[in-house]
Amino acid sequence: MSRETLKTLFHPFASGTVAAPGDGERFLFLGAEAGFATPAEFPAKIVPVQGHRGEFLRLQAAQLEPISRVEGENFDGALVLLGKHRGENDNRIAEALKRVKAGGLIVVAGGKEDGVQPMRKRLGGLGIEAEHMPKYHGVALWFNAPGDASAAVAKLGARDTLVDGRFHTRAGMFSHDRIDDGSELLASRLPENFDGNAADFGAGWGYLSIMLAERAPRTARIDLFEADFEALECAKANLAANCPKLSARFFWQDLTREPAKEKYDLVIMNPPFHQGHAAEPGLGQTMIKAAAQALRGGGQLLLVANRGLPYEGILAEDFREHGETCRNARFKVLWAKK
Repeated sequence: MSRETLKTLFHPFASGTVAAPGDGERFLFLGAEAGFATPAEFPAKIVPVQGHRGEFLRLQAAQLEPISRVEGENFDGALVLLGKHRGENDNRIAEALKRVKAGGLIVVAGGKEDGVQPMRKRLGGLGIEAEHMPKYHGVALWFNAPGDASAAVAKLGARDTLVDGRFHTRAGMFSHDRIDDGSELLASRLPENFDGNAADFGAGWGYLSIMLAERAPRTARIDLFEADFEALECAKANLAANCPKLSARFFWQDLTREPAKEKYDLVIMNPPFHQGHAAEPGLGQTMIKAAAQALRGGGQLLLVANRGLPYEGILAEDFREHGETCRNARFKVLWAKK
């Protein structure tokens, strides 16, 4: 992902528009991404927070010591990089307001597609007037944390969404406000007589795993693999609430980089095919290859995909047999046997 807004975020310091933090000060960095270079005008210690496993690994490789979820308080300031989900952006601002001491500096950056200008208006509506400047195809906003940020935090902070009356999710997760149509189609084709060990690749908040457990109550175990830390936390809660007797394990893992270490009788998945704002079918193709490696001989893959995505060629390369179970106007359910 090319993120010019990483440069936008630090430009107020590099240009001298905003006073440099003091040496030894601590700045929280919410939505942190690798590839940033702190200017000489920014000597503060940065604590990067990133819940997406792939980006977390990139930060780790750069020796930036990331954490997967927000911790700590009384930070001297915060940096916030906006993304494509409004609810997730709002929650990042709320976390910054909660964890930065009164008067501390909060700097926010995003592009047009990240909703940076509407964010500025929302802050103004909450009584927080932010300075701003455009640079590198993005906009930087900055303001000082108010002495009492409780009203703004209450307005912006994350709230659980209850899907279908029983699944807890949060904004920013895939299909956080409804059951995804593709996943629902795949769920209707899951086996009823399965009694082995299964893996859910890209498990999200746990819908497909729960559907498999309910359709095939003799399932021995389901391992859930998910790159979004918060989604995996929701999956843990959802499986505990809906399938309390199921044996399940949870892996915060980027399967495009970190292959599964065990062999399974069944892999189910609705693979991602977007990277940021752009469609990237290669993600799904990589996950199909990961599934092939994770299946034992005779094991089966079941996946759902948009009808136009070119997955059949990869299935032919990596599996002994493959075919299509069904399709509708938008999706197709594919199967493959190792």
